This record gives sequence, C-alpha cells and structure tokens, in this order.
Amino acid sequence: MRRVTRHLISVAALATAAMSGTSTVQAERKYDPGATDSEIKIGNIMPYSGPASSYGVIGKTEKAFFDMINAEGGVNGRKINFISYDDAYSPPKAIEQARKLVESDEVLFIFQSLGTPSNSAIMKYMNMKKVPQLFVASGATKFGDPKNFPWTMGFQPNYQSEGHIYAKYILEHFPDSKIAVFWQNDDAGKDQFKGLKDGLGDKVNMIIADKSYEVSDPSIDSQIVALHDSGADIFFSWAAPKGSAQAIRKVGELGWKPKFFLANTATTIASVLKPAGLEYSKGIISTAYVKDPTDPMWKDDPGVKKWREFMVKWNPDGDRDNANNAYAYVESQALIQVLKQCGDDLTRENVMKQAANLKDFSSDMLLPGITINTSPDDYFPIEQMQLMRFNGESWELFGPIISGEVGHEASH
Repeated sequence: MRRVTRHLISVAALATAAMSGTSTVQAERKYDPGATDSEIKIGNIMPYSGPASSYGVIGKTEKAFFDMINAEGGVNGRKINFISYDDAYSPPKAIEQARKLVESDEVLFIFQSLGTPSNSAIMKYMNMKKVPQLFVASGATKFGDPKNFPWTMGFQPNYQSEGHIYAKYILEHFPDSKIAVFWQNDDAGKDQFKGLKDGLGDKVNMIIADKSYEVSDPSIDSQIVALHDSGADIFFSWAAPKGSAQAIRKVGELGWKPKFFLANTATTIASVLKPAGLEYSKGIISTAYVKDPTDPMWKDDPGVKKWREFMVKWNPDGDRDNANNAYAYVESQALIQVLKQCGDDLTRENVMKQAANLKDFSSDMLLPGITINTSPDDYFPIEQMQLMRFNGESWELFGPIISGEVGHEASH
C-alpha cells in the first residue's frame, strides 16, 4: 500500500509541475560546482600589490558591479559570489590562487584574471581541470586558441591586432620613418612587437632599434637613452603602466620629440600620463575601444551617464577619470550577458558554449560601432579599435573604426 501511495504522490507532484510553467524549467536545472539555485560563485585573480598594482582597481570595480547586480535581484534569480585574490603579478602566486579558487572555493569558473604572465601560468591547469578561464584580462593572442585551449578565452583586442592597426597608420602617413621600440620582455611585449613587425610586412626594416625591459626593473633610463641615440623619429612604448610612465617622462626629459605610440593597456590619464607629466604626454597616439570618461565629447552620452551613476552609487572611492574602471564595467556587462544566456544550465561546458556565442553584444561604455562577437572557432570578443591622440588634457579620437583581425591566423 505504501508503495502505491508514494507512486500517487509522485504522479501528483509531476502533474503540479506540468501545470506551473516555472518548474518544468526547474526540472532541467543543471549545475557544476559553484552554482546552485541561489548562487553563482565566480573566482578572480588580480595584482592588488606588486609592480602592476595600478590594475587592481579593475577587480574592485568588478566587485562593485556584481554588488549592484545582486541588489537588483541577481542573474536569473541567483546572486553572484565574487571571490577575488591578489597574486602580486607573480605567476607562481597566480597558480596558487587558481588552485585555491578551483579546489577549495569550488568556483564555477575564473573570470578576468589579469596579466599575460599570470594567465600563461594557469592556462594548462585550467584546461586540464576543464574550468573556464573566461575573458582573460590580457591581449596576448595565445588566449584565443580554442583548438588547443578550449577553456580559455581572452576579452580585449589582441596585441597583434593592435600592432597591425599602428602599422597600417604608419605605412599610410609616415612611410619613410625610422622606428625605435621599447617593449616588455614577456609574452605581452613579444606579441605586440610581432604584430607591428607583421603589419609592416616588407617594410619591417623601418624598425632600426629596440630595447626590452623587465616589469620589475626599477629604472629604464638606459634603454630610453639608447633608443633616443638611434636616430629614430617614431617611438613605440609597449610596457605596463609604470614602465610606460617612466618612458614618457624620460623621452620628455631628453627633449626628444618623436611621433610617440603608446600601448592601449597604458593609456589611463590617472595612473600613467599624470605621473609621467601631462606636458610630456601631449601628442601621444594610441588606440581605444572603450569610451574615455574624461573626454568632454561623452559628457551627455547616456551610456557614460549610466556608468557615472553606477560609480557614484556603487564604487564611490573609484576614480572616475581612470579608464580601467570603464574597462571593468564593459567586461562585467559582457559576463552578465553570458550568464543570462546560460539560463538554468550552469555547467562549465555551457558557460564556455554561451561565451562562444555572443552576437553583436554592445556595452554602455564601448565606442559606437564596436561590438562583441564570438563563435566556437573565434575566441577574440573584440577586434575593432579607433586611433586616438592625447591633447594635453584628454584623448581625442580620430579616423575610422579599424579592424585588426589577425587573431585567427595567429592562433592557428
């Protein structure tokens, strides 16, 4: 008799479930570690200390963004539990923190871990564990290689694309120039330099000098002096914020006036140009894909207004002149879109599947005309940029939106 009763109860339960639309969805809920009916646990690794600590604001802004999302009810009814650790920009420390996030905290995935060296160090581990290493905060081309590393996806335009964009511009406007390159001795610097060389093609001999540096170097003066002495009239700085600030200052102190190109990752006025000296920064050319909150042209832009309101309410200590805080907002919005697309299938496999299925997604803070697109064989979400020039107070955009799609060839 008991068995029959139990059977009747379960039939009744199924009938009730069929009648209410929501619970048919509930029946299909799929979770991996880090996801439940009420929570999505997300891991993050940032250099809150060490030589690249100026990037630490990105992690703080992400946390503020997820606090806002949680206050609005979360994503599909689930709150985000954002766990962020410091690796001091040290690869061994990054490995330690990734293991802790995956094995102790049991996060669903790691999002936006920062820096080429740190991400290179954890990439094999993440792929072996089949845990998404999503929207890596580095433009290294290697983070868009779905064939060999299906669990790792970059976010920002890759460094080789950026190099191609500068090369196009130089060949068009300064074809007889001599180029000196200052680069960071790691995958990021090598990648950027390769993009420039590939973009110059058979005019690669325009590069007459190059010097590298280590992120931990206290001074880079001797390298800049040597590049100045080469007789080049175009200077490239492909360095982290601190190294770039030192390079701008030294070029200025030498009274050298080359056409100055600066890596997109080191264009923040607050942490690079101000410390270097705004008078030395005037005329520098770089690229952008995110709206610069200091640029008067966006004063009345609805997207920027929305971002400012977010900063005032949720991140009041954050510097509203720091473009890193705009960048953090863009990729946080992109992540929310991925999680929305996941619905109730919060498996690691589906997170990667949805991340590789973004179609013309835009953010309040992306430049008009720039959209995020991915596919199972295209792990480069953003591949368009626009050139910009620093006028002494703010960056001014010029020229068309340029696509630097080199990633696909580069990654195969």
